[in-house]
Amino acid sequence: MRIKLSDHFTYGRLIRFCLSPMIMMIFTSIYGVVDGLFVSNYVGKIPFASINLVMPFLMMVGGIGFMLGTGGSALTAMTLGEGDQERANRYFSMIVLFTVICGISATVLGIVFLPDIVRLLGATEVMMEDCLVYGRISMAFTTPFMLQSVFHTFLTTAEKPKLGLMATVAAGVTNMVLDALFVVVFDWGVAGAALATGISESVGGFLPLVYFLRPNDSLLRLRRVRLELRPLVLSCTNGASELMSSISSSLVGVVYNYQLLRFAGEDGVAVYGILMYVQFIFVAIFIGYTIGTAPVVGYHYGADNREELKNVLRKSVCLNGLAGVVMLVLGRTGAGLFARIFVGYDAGLVDMTVHAFHIFAFGFLLAGYNIFVSSFFTALNNGAVSAAVSFLRTLVFQMLAVIVLPMLWEVDGIWWSALAAEIAAFVISTMFLLGKRKRYGYL
Repeated sequence: MRIKLSDHFTYGRLIRFCLSPMIMMIFTSIYGVVDGLFVSNYVGKIPFASINLVMPFLMMVGGIGFMLGTGGSALTAMTLGEGDQERANRYFSMIVLFTVICGISATVLGIVFLPDIVRLLGATEVMMEDCLVYGRISMAFTTPFMLQSVFHTFLTTAEKPKLGLMATVAAGVTNMVLDALFVVVFDWGVAGAALATGISESVGGFLPLVYFLRPNDSLLRLRRVRLELRPLVLSCTNGASELMSSISSSLVGVVYNYQLLRFAGEDGVAVYGILMYVQFIFVAIFIGYTIGTAPVVGYHYGADNREELKNVLRKSVCLNGLAGVVMLVLGRTGAGLFARIFVGYDAGLVDMTVHAFHIFAFGFLLAGYNIFVSSFFTALNNGAVSAAVSFLRTLVFQMLAVIVLPMLWEVDGIWWSALAAEIAAFVISTMFLLGKRKRYGYL
């Protein structure tokens, strides 16, 4: 039975509706993970550290697409809840067009300035060539990468989450097959890994584009439009938290790498890369859940259905808390397996990775709650609160923790930074939820 945005959501219906975007985000996160897996095992730990060094910048650029997708889908879902489907289609079409313009612009600027950016990221001479090769090829595929991020959220808003899942699975399988072919068989190194990811992003970005360009039975359809300043500004404002999160995570990643180079050398950067790859998959579940729930929240907010807002919020807090406990257990028990998959050829790196992950995994307990609260306010079209939560969580608290804690506990202080930041963000998120409850009526 097809689940509609206007439905009352039980736990079961909520999980079923969000399952496709969660799996979709997991497969998306696998792109970089597979690249790292093949590069680490078949090219070497220095190239592996190199792609980890440039990855924060690539994610920051890709965050523009996520901003437009989450912010635009929140506005579109609210418009659908108000009963104006024609205007919702116009907003959707403008977001897609603007994404293409942003993607092309980012590609040109990124390729031109990449050498300077890589130097700022702290690349050593032995890392420079691999950073540039991986970065330039990846930047060439910025537009489909951004489109993929946009369609992740809009397919759920269009009540077609399974279509998004199919496109993402197709892209994920493409990435795995091409990584094996380009890196292992053809021996193209980091260039092969980047090319494999770029082609798979094209699959994930262009398949939904073709679907929406053709007649379909979803709530949304692409049409000819002219750019309008107000809805674009609203979309960017609503989605600012997602862009802020991406930029902040990238900047924090740079500081993490700097601190690790100081305290643990290039091996520390490699270990951090492994933690990030595993985190991508775990956090993808939280992000996928927010992608699923955001259109529901936006729709019922537009329809002034406060009881359903209360219902979705209450159930979401419970589900994210439970997921956090499960991820902590999986992270600690599976640390050895994760380490051996990536760096099984180096016993020292395995031991360092296991120790780091045993500490780092505690951050998962609160991460889901904090991510959901930020997304919840995005769906309510309150981009300011959403951005504040995201900015404090992903930049301010993380930055302070990773700078201060190593002064006390050296390398272990770096691994404890994630939990310290999540605790501080939990306090802030809860304060905002309580402070805005009367305005929105969700408590």
